[in-house]
Amino acid sequence: MSLLNHKRENTFISLLRRQAQTVQCGVNGLVRYVTEGDMAGAESLEKCEKEGDELRRMLIDELHKTFVTPFDREDIFELSLYLDDVLDYAYSTVLEMQELRVEPDKHLKKMVVRVQEAADELVLAMDRIDKNPMVALDHARRTKHRENQVERVYREAVGELFAGPEDVHHVVAMLRVREVYRHISNAADQADQAANVIGKVVMKMT
Repeated sequence: MSLLNHKRENTFISLLRRQAQTVQCGVNGLVRYVTEGDMAGAESLEKCEKEGDELRRMLIDELHKTFVTPFDREDIFELSLYLDDVLDYAYSTVLEMQELRVEPDKHLKKMVVRVQEAADELVLAMDRIDKNPMVALDHARRTKHRENQVERVYREAVGELFAGPEDVHHVVAMLRVREVYRHISNAADQADQAANVIGKVVMKMT
C-alpha cells in the first residue's frame, strides 16, 4: 500500500494544501491592495499571514509526533517553510508600502499579478501531488515560469528607477521604491523554491 494512502499521513497533505490555499488567499488580498488601493485586501493579507503561521506551527507539531510521513520529512518541512515565506514577503510588501509611503506603479502591479498566478499554480500542484504527481509537476514548472516573469519585470523596473536621478531627494525616493520591489521579488523567489521542493518530491515518488 502506498504511504500516501495511509490515513495518518493525509494530515500533512491536508496541512500543506491549506497552507497553499492560505498563500493564494493572502496574495489575492495583496493584488487588491496594490491594484485597487483596497484596504480590505491588506487586512485580508494580514489575516492570512497569521493563519499561515498557525498552520506551519501545526505542521511542525505533527512532524514531531509522527514517525511515518507521506514523503521525506525534510521536504515537508521545506515546502511548508517556503509557502510561509511567500506570505511573509507579501505582507512585508504592504507594510513597506505603507511605512515608506510608496505608491504602486505599473511594474509593481505587474509583479504582484504574476505572484498571484504563481500562488494559483502552487494550489493546483498541491491539489494533485498525491493522486496525479506528474500533473503537480507541470504546475510546479508553471510556478517557476511565473517567477522568471517577475524577475524580468523587476530588472526592468530597477533599470528605469535608476535611469536618471535628479537630486538627493529623488535618490531617497528611488531607494524606497526599490525596497518594495525587492519584497515582491522575494515572494516570487520563495514560490519558486516551493516549486523546486514539489519537483523533488515528485521525482522521488515516480
